[in-house]
Formats: sequence, structure tokens, C-alpha cells
Amino acid sequence: MANILACTDGSQYAPSVYGHAAWASGQMDGASIHVLHMLNPHHEVPVKTDYSGSIGVDARSHLLEEIVELEAANAKIAAKRGQLILDDAEKVLRDAGVVHIFADQKHGKLSDEIQHYERDADLVVIGKRGSHADFEKGHLGTNLERVIRSCEHPVLVASRAFTGIKNFVLAFDGGESAKKAVDYAASEPLLKGLDCYLLHVGSGNAKIEAALAEAEAKLSKAGYQVTIEQRDGEPEKVIGDVVAQDHIDLLVMGAYGHSKIRHLIVGSTTTAMVRTVKIPVLLFR
Repeated sequence: MANILACTDGSQYAPSVYGHAAWASGQMDGASIHVLHMLNPHHEVPVKTDYSGSIGVDARSHLLEEIVELEAANAKIAAKRGQLILDDAEKVLRDAGVVHIFADQKHGKLSDEIQHYERDADLVVIGKRGSHADFEKGHLGTNLERVIRSCEHPVLVASRAFTGIKNFVLAFDGGESAKKAVDYAASEPLLKGLDCYLLHVGSGNAKIEAALAEAEAKLSKAGYQVTIEQRDGEPEKVIGDVVAQDHIDLLVMGAYGHSKIRHLIVGSTTTAMVRTVKIPVLLFR
């Protein structure tokens, strides 16, 4: 049985993560879902203590005892909140028809531990932003970038809300990760039954034409009705325009590539495209 790792922190994106995970489970023949919540000690509010003043030894000792007690209480509250998040996730997933659900709460930072937990997963689902992101500025932060870089399996980055998926556009640049996305679409059940758009951004040449033809052949053989489109321009803008104009539900692309697309999804702007489009993004290393 296939397994989906759904990462949650109870943020505004949590319901969308559950919706996308439940959809993926249905596409993947009833795949099990492992819901993971990480208790990140770095996100605990530190106790602000000023030791610069002159206080006695006894007073200092008493203060330290109170700090330890307060930190222990905060840890218990965080664990309880985490359990409530997992309970809610299980309820939402069961209501969505998912049968096989496993829930875990672990200590640590997701971006540091994701490699360990995704080993047994066929797909990772995570929200675009978490509870500690700046929603007003659309900030994604380094946590998501590091998760994407660390995962060997495909990563489905959930949008703000799950609205159903009937089609997808595959941004194809001829790179290895884009070819991996094509192979996955052709061989795995996740995207089967969806309308497929194959998009190349940039001027055409013999090499890319041949790669596009090969990709189309693989997808067509797998049963997709493929629409190919080639456009010049900046990848971020072109892809965004296609997503909006053609009412695309899902963007599929390699997390690493070459040409102009590479600069959008590697380095300091790794999450530029994820931030730009308002739909979920399925990424491949």
C-alpha cells in the first residue's frame, strides 16, 4: 500500500493539507496517510529574564526554579495542542473517506527531520506557509525550501484552500527533474484521469523539440490527452499567466532544472513560483 506523509502544524494551511492528502489518497488507490506534527522547541516563546541587576543568591535560585517550572508547563501545553491538532486531522481525513490513518507527534524541526520520516512515504504533502510564517508579506521562509531540497520523493505543496483538481500543467524545460515528473505522471496513479498541459517556456530548438515530443509520447501512451504549448518570456510570469488563463488546478514541475526556470527554484528564490501561483504545486527533485 502506498503511503502519504502529511505535515501539519495546525496553521491556516492545515485544512488544505488534509484536503490535498485525502485527494491524493483517493488517486493512489486508498493510500494510507501518516500525519506528522513536529514540536519545534525553537518556536517556544523564550522566558525574558534580566540577570544584569544585583539580586541575591537565594533570589536567583528561586527565580531559576520558577523558570524551569514555567518551561515545563509550556512544554505540556505545546504537547496538548499538538495532540488536538492530530485529533482534528484524523477526524477531517476520516470524514473525507480515508481509511488508513496514522498520527505522530515528534520533537524537532521538520526541515531537519524530514529525511527520516519521508523514507517510507511515496508522497509528501506540506502547506505553503506554516504557523510562524508572515502571511501579510507572503513569506515562505527557509523551512519549506529545506523540506523540498531534502525530500527524495515528490512534494505536494498545498495551496491556501483545497478546491479539487481536474487538470494540471507540467512546466517542462528538458531537465532531469522535469523528465522525472513526466515519468512519474506516466507510471504512477496520482495524476491519472486529469487533463494534461505540457508547457515549455523559451525559444524552441531541435533538442527541446525532441524532448517535448518524447514527453508527449510517454504521457499519451499512459492515457493522457496532452495539450502542448510553447511561449517565450520570463518563466515565472508565463507560467502564472497560463495557470490563470487556462484555469489550471495543479502546477507540476521539477524542483531543479536548467535555463531560466532553474533560477526560480534554486537558491534564495527557491519558493518564488510556489508563492506566485495560487494553486498547489507538485515538485520533483
